[in-house]
Amino acid sequence: MSVSSSDLGNGVCLIRFSGQSATQSFSRAFLPQIAEAIDKALTNKDVHAVVLTGEGKFFSAGADINAFLQSIEENDSPQLIRDLTGVLHPLLVRMRQSSTIVIAAINGACAGGGLGLALACDARIGSQNCKMAASYAGMGLSPDGGTTWLLPRLVGEQTSRRFFLENEIWNAEQCASLGVLDALVDESQLIDSASSMAQRWSQWGSHTKEATKHLLHVQSAQDFETHFDHERTLIEAAGTTEEFKEGVHAFLEKRKPVFRKK
Repeated sequence: MSVSSSDLGNGVCLIRFSGQSATQSFSRAFLPQIAEAIDKALTNKDVHAVVLTGEGKFFSAGADINAFLQSIEENDSPQLIRDLTGVLHPLLVRMRQSSTIVIAAINGACAGGGLGLALACDARIGSQNCKMAASYAGMGLSPDGGTTWLLPRLVGEQTSRRFFLENEIWNAEQCASLGVLDALVDESQLIDSASSMAQRWSQWGSHTKEATKHLLHVQSAQDFETHFDHERTLIEAAGTTEEFKEGVHAFLEKRKPVFRKK
């Protein structure tokens, strides 16, 4: 199974994205599976914390680019984007609002919507193989997945601006030094470290956890959901452009995209 759940003990649930659910996480096939697994854990009274991780080189690589190409050929791009954001955005809001602690154990690359998934967690622990990329600019798309709301709150607006407009890829050391990662550990210790943090953060009473997350989130909660509306409108519009077509073809042809400047 591409999305699996297992019990790490002490009320901690491990959700692992493997195979195509890690390399093509944000597709019509796999994103609903990811959302279902996370929701099941968030609503389980016996689960106090969730650890999310991937497999091999990928934590969550974002969209299925071949599906993007097919959507372009079938004039279905705005609907595909609408379908995906319609699952992803509410999921990230539920993660932020849940009293359940959610930790990302980032074993490899997270990009696009996978980056949004990692940033929406309560904390992030990475191995030396951790990499973070937005990847939207190279695809001719605008950022999505709450990344332009979440990342500036961790690293500041200007660092985020450079990240998106330079289309940067941050390695594990950069992520740690900038504060995107709460801890950087050896690959062999990744799950144990994430589980340990999950246990520490989830040991308190349910009211304490729920109230603390609520108070940290409440001042900007409405902004977060409103921000998703703006992101969704803009990325749906981007899905109709020639730049999006060029970005997808360039990615699949392994070349640098050539975009119109005006």
